[in-house]
Amino acid sequence: MTRLFFIFFSGVISAMLVANAVAADYPARPIRVIVPYPAGGPVDITIRAISQRLTESLKQPLVIDNRGGAGGTIGADLVAKAAPDGYTLLACSTGNTINATLIPGLPYDFARDFTPVTMIAIITSILVVNPAVPARSVQELIALAKAKPGELSYASTGNGTPTHLAAEMFKSMAGVNLVHVPYKGGAPAAVDLLAGQVQLSFISAPAVMPHVKSGRLRALAVTNAKRSQLLPGLPTVAESGLPGYESEGWHGLCGPARLPAAITDILYREIAAALRIPDVASLLANGGAEPVGMPPAAFVTLIRNDIARWAKVIKTTHIKPD
Repeated sequence: MTRLFFIFFSGVISAMLVANAVAADYPARPIRVIVPYPAGGPVDITIRAISQRLTESLKQPLVIDNRGGAGGTIGADLVAKAAPDGYTLLACSTGNTINATLIPGLPYDFARDFTPVTMIAIITSILVVNPAVPARSVQELIALAKAKPGELSYASTGNGTPTHLAAEMFKSMAGVNLVHVPYKGGAPAAVDLLAGQVQLSFISAPAVMPHVKSGRLRALAVTNAKRSQLLPGLPTVAESGLPGYESEGWHGLCGPARLPAAITDILYREIAAALRIPDVASLLANGGAEPVGMPPAAFVTLIRNDIARWAKVIKTTHIKPD
């Protein structure tokens, strides 16, 4: 028994020494961050906002590799199958936790096959209406929708996207009937919202804030759990008449499963430091994002809770991918 314990203990010590040795040399070559969406999108903008600072602090290039397609699953699968050495990482997001239920037969399990490193930023999304809609609060919008079931339509950025699920959660919790009109992105959705072709949307701040400021759209609330630092005067949906409502988008960084804790900690510390730099925070704010720098353990819990929350919405509303 003593000999077996000695062998086990020796194995643990050896593994720790190897992990520490790897971390001591990390990074020794460029780090590839796979963004599973096209260049110029929200997730891409967030990771590029911190890439230069990380390149400087880690003393190795952070290479952004855009691998869009299949709702972000192609790029995610590449990282799931990569070596857990810290040189292939994923710019992860809320979309990954939605896809876990939305897309059947994924070649990976997002909760099992990835190592959460940190949530980089929370994304501010807003419930906005065309000014022709006679509602100036969430409560008034709910009352209007109940009085006119099926007459109000909402724009989303596509089937199964966070904007779609945010609206469907709202419909379910408020007990209202809104008609879904999917678009291919925030820009075309905003165009028809401005024109009055659709009446409302649950959409990211950058897509609509210029129009809110000009008075061409009316903002009723943010969908986040708390008031946004970017829009402190705008209440949340939950505090505006729909208690318990929360639809919060986020962008983060994940590695393959079994990424050594020492490497995970290095990446987390450097990203958290980058997020404290005013210029980086300003770049993120331009994309409607608030810097977070969430510790790995907390990020693991958030991802698991997110998967469960979106699974409930998807199963309740019978949402299907395009």
